[in-house]
Amino acid sequence: MDEEQKWSDISNDIAKVAKKIKSRIDEEDLVEDLKDTFKNTIENTSELINNIIQTVESTVTDEEIKKETKEVVSNINVELKNLLHQTKSKFSEVFESDSLLEEE
Repeated sequence: MDEEQKWSDISNDIAKVAKKIKSRIDEEDLVEDLKDTFKNTIENTSELINNIIQTVESTVTDEEIKKETKEVVSNINVELKNLLHQTKSKFSEVFESDSLLEEE
């Protein structure tokens, strides 16, 4: 193999590595964006639930309706927490399996 071909191969290898690095950075940025969006969604949902509870407290005068509404909102909150926990577990499984594959 002549000298020029060796440098061409080295240049191609460097380009491939650079593409892999850029791709990896883009993926990591995407993951961070997804995490931030997910966190913001959770925070907004929590704020909405708190607003609903405050609105019920301040506007509903019938104690029975108030109590039942709070129970419904509380049940929704519990379901959202369960969903969050399940989603978090699935994300963790995916990221752990990805990192294991990369190590191999």
